[in-house]
Amino acid sequence: MPLAPVPYLSVVRASAWYDLVVTAGFATPWTYGLLHSVLSSAGEALGLGPLPAQDPMQILYANLMGSVVVVWAVLRLARPLPEHGLYDGAARALFAAWQGYALAHGGPRLLWLFLVVEVAFGSAQLVPWLRRTARPAAPR
Repeated sequence: MPLAPVPYLSVVRASAWYDLVVTAGFATPWTYGLLHSVLSSAGEALGLGPLPAQDPMQILYANLMGSVVVVWAVLRLARPLPEHGLYDGAARALFAAWQGYALAHGGPRLLWLFLVVEVAFGSAQLVPWLRRTARPAAPR
């Protein structure tokens, strides 16, 4: 039985828009420098602490992540498919795991804000698939 396409694809698109807006600033060294400053200030203002100082490897990994996520978001906006929601949900589970790992090992508390969104979108995209596979097969 296929997933209900219209409501589910709305979630796939919403998660893609979120990714595009939130990660576009990570995609280049110049935009990441500005974004790092804004996020660090926001962390301090919210009482969550600043981000660690930038270094060339951190910038490289931020740019790699930003570039891949922006391309992935554009694909989901241009051609949203139920399978894209499944894969995005799996990717969000991985991102959430690594964000949790970073938090458990002294990462900036600002990550909590991103972790909540990862878990929410990941759940919204994975639960329908889990329910679908948990249903008993129709008699033949």
